[in-house]
Amino acid sequence: MSISPKDKDILRKLGWQYMEIAQMPVHREKLELWKALNRCRMQRPMVCIDQVPWNEIRDEELVCQVEDPFFMHIELELRRKIYMWKHFPVDMVFEPCITIPKIVGNTGYGLGEDSKIIALNEGTTAPSRKYNRVLKDYEDIEKIKDMEITLHKETSDYVFRQAKEIFDRIAPVVQEHGIQFHLGVRDFLTTYMGVEDAYYEIMDRPDFIHACMERITEATFAGIKKANDLAVHNDIANTCHCSYVYTDELLPDFGAGKGHVSYNSWAFGMAQLFSTASPKVTEEFELPYISRMAEYFGMIYYGCCDRLDDRLDIVKKIPNVRKVSCSPWSDRKAFAEKIGDNLVMSFKPNPAYVAGGSFNEDVVRKDLRYTYDLAKANNINLEIILKDISTVCFDPGRLVSWAKIAMEVVQS
Repeated sequence: MSISPKDKDILRKLGWQYMEIAQMPVHREKLELWKALNRCRMQRPMVCIDQVPWNEIRDEELVCQVEDPFFMHIELELRRKIYMWKHFPVDMVFEPCITIPKIVGNTGYGLGEDSKIIALNEGTTAPSRKYNRVLKDYEDIEKIKDMEITLHKETSDYVFRQAKEIFDRIAPVVQEHGIQFHLGVRDFLTTYMGVEDAYYEIMDRPDFIHACMERITEATFAGIKKANDLAVHNDIANTCHCSYVYTDELLPDFGAGKGHVSYNSWAFGMAQLFSTASPKVTEEFELPYISRMAEYFGMIYYGCCDRLDDRLDIVKKIPNVRKVSCSPWSDRKAFAEKIGDNLVMSFKPNPAYVAGGSFNEDVVRKDLRYTYDLAKANNINLEIILKDISTVCFDPGRLVSWAKIAMEVVQS
C-alpha cells in the first residue's frame, strides 16, 4: 500500500527540519567528544536525557498527523528528537541521515507475563507492576523456550524503498541493521516468579534458581546465534541503554559499523533486584551467566537502577564491559574511587529531583557538582544520564532547567 500524499508531505517537512539540525557542525564535535569518553580519554563529562515522560508534554509539535501505522512511528521519532533538540539537547547527536528500522521478530522466552499494572496517570511511561508467578517448579523450566529471531525481509525492503522515495532529495535514508540484545536475564526471571518469590528461592532453593538461570541463558544464546546467522545485530546503533556508544573499535563514525554480528555490537545487562542482596549473591547467581553471554559481544553496558559500588570488583570480571551504571542508590564516592580509569562511570542522577512537588535548581546543581568533583578528584571517565523519568508533574520546563544546569556544570 502506497503512502498518501498528505503523509508524505508531513514526513518531508519533518525530514527537512531534522536535516537542518543534523548538518550543524556541533554533531561532529559531539561525536568526537563521545568517542574520547568511550576510549576512556575523556575531554569533559558528557550528558544525556532519555526515557522522558512524553505523556506529560502537551505540545502541538509532538502531535502525530501521519495515518500510515509504520511511518507514524518514524514521524513520532522525528518529532521527539526535534523537540528535545529545541528544549533540552545536552549532548545529543543527530546523525546526518534518517534511519528506518529493519523489521525483525523476537519471540522472547515463550512465557507470558501475568501482571497487574498500576499507572500514575493515563499514558504514563513507567507504570508499577505486580507480577503473578508463572514459573513455579522444576517442571515449569521447560516452558522457557529458545529465543527465535525472524527477519521479515520483504516488509523491511518495502518500507525502506518507501522511505527513500519519501525523503528523496531531503535526507539520505539508512536502514538499521537489526536489534540490540538485553542480557538482563535475571530481571526477566523475576517477572516470571514475582519479586518476593525470586528472593525467597535464592535462599530456599538455590539449585532451582541456577537451573532457571541456566535455561534462560541457553535460550538467549539461541537468539544471539540466530541473529548472527541472519546478520541482524544492529552494529550501527549509536546508543545502548540511553548512552551514546561511538567508539574507535566498533562505531568510529556515523553509521560506520563493522558488520551486522554480535562481536561488532553492543549489548546491555543488569540484575537490578540484586541491589538488596549481597555481592556474593551477584557473584554466584549473576556473574557466571552474564559473563558467558557478554563474550558474544564487542562491548557491554552493565547496570541500570542496581547498586554496584559495593560489587564493582565483580562487575569488572564481565568480559568486554566498558560502561557501568552508577545509580541513585550507589555510594558515588565509593564508586568513583573503585571504578578505575579504563571504564566509564555512567552516573544516573536521581529523577526525583524533577518529579517532586517543586523543582529546586540549587539542589540539582549541588548534586551534579558533587559527582563532577568526585570524577575530577579520581581522574575517571564520567557520563551523566538523566533517565527513568516517571513524571515531571506536567512541567517540562524542569527538564529544560535541569539540562541548562548540567551543561553549566560539565563545561565549567
